[in-house]
Amino acid sequence: MASDVYRIALYLPAQGATETEATIVQWLVGLGDAFSKGQVLAQVDSAKSVFDFEAPCEGRVVGIPHPAGETVSYETPVLEIETADPAMRDWIPPAVSAAGAEAAPQAVAAMARPSQGAAACSIIGLGAYLPSRVVSNAELVADFPGISEEYVYQVTGVRQRHWVSDAEKPSDLAFAASRKAIREAQIPPGEIDAVILATTTPDVAMPSTACILQQRLGLRPGPAFDLNAACSGWLYAISLADAMIGSGMARNVLTVGVDVQSRLLDRTDHTTCFLFGDGAGAAIISAGGHGHRVCRTLLGADASGLHMARREEPGYIVSNGSGNYDPWVRMDGQALFRFAAESFANLIRDAARMSGWMEGEARWIIPHQANARILKVAAKRCNVSYDRFYMNVDRVGNTSSASIPLAMAEVQETLARGDKLILCSVGAGITTAAVTIEW
Repeated sequence: MASDVYRIALYLPAQGATETEATIVQWLVGLGDAFSKGQVLAQVDSAKSVFDFEAPCEGRVVGIPHPAGETVSYETPVLEIETADPAMRDWIPPAVSAAGAEAAPQAVAAMARPSQGAAACSIIGLGAYLPSRVVSNAELVADFPGISEEYVYQVTGVRQRHWVSDAEKPSDLAFAASRKAIREAQIPPGEIDAVILATTTPDVAMPSTACILQQRLGLRPGPAFDLNAACSGWLYAISLADAMIGSGMARNVLTVGVDVQSRLLDRTDHTTCFLFGDGAGAAIISAGGHGHRVCRTLLGADASGLHMARREEPGYIVSNGSGNYDPWVRMDGQALFRFAAESFANLIRDAARMSGWMEGEARWIIPHQANARILKVAAKRCNVSYDRFYMNVDRVGNTSSASIPLAMAEVQETLARGDKLILCSVGAGITTAAVTIEW
């Protein structure tokens, strides 16, 4: 594909903030067809109305994943296209609005600080999203004749990971996870006061992916910003949400962890290309104790480890330009292993102590899914059985800032009221973070 042709995914526009899906009545284009801007691509039936799905640009159809007659979530791509329209490179789908039309821009006032904050905050909704493409060790070791599938698993703990399609962006993943979290929280989107999005792979340098997400979700104006604490990012977001709620700045905060690392991997570098997967996780943090209570938060960073994990070029794609920098994710595996194992052990001990919990009182340790070998060593050093570490790295790989909320969304079905959890992470920087939760 030429460098000035973009491949993007199109989504059905929701006709109301409470709608979740619609049925494709009829496709009016086929695979390979060219279309013009404003052309009707399909007729769609939603709970509110039958409407025309119109093209946002001119282009060509390269994928139709859902046939006529199928009911599709608004979070799911329904069409893949190629277009030469430069405005579509960083295209943002129209926001959900009550009338189904794109909301008109309004003057934005700074959020005033209420007079009193909440004494406690809780998680009231979780959501997760993984891309549909599953990449096995067998697929990747084909490029490394001397390395077997089982060797990769023994060294990393990873058997498979999910990677995005050519058309998916980080904001697409964040949008899908956020919609699920909002539905689980059972609050109107209009009651979300702020968006904090943790990522190392934003859609664009600016505006923030959090602002893009605010627009796509149809949220009211309020604070929205990205933060980069690498793999510790989502726990940093939880800590900031806790502070905003405690200060009275907000009552409901959407926190998101999303990363798309698959496009940033040097496929000739066996130290990184097996580790990473793509994904997004989200949580609604709310004032009061009516959900799963956030007990304590711990944040840290030690810049002596700057060299251990790094990438020089920002964003989630590798540019075609020839800069004098290395565009790929790089790691000093041995140094990071030693540093991370000790840091995880210290975080687990400190989090329990600062929460007033006895040794062994936490039902689950939910760590950043960095590498199974690192976490086994950490478990031994802090005298916690590895069986009490909740692990899904074998199925999703290292998803950076998304890894802990992805694991939380999985494990919540097994939890009972009063269960205690320690969430902990070590990431590039080197950043460290821990959050304790009482379910």
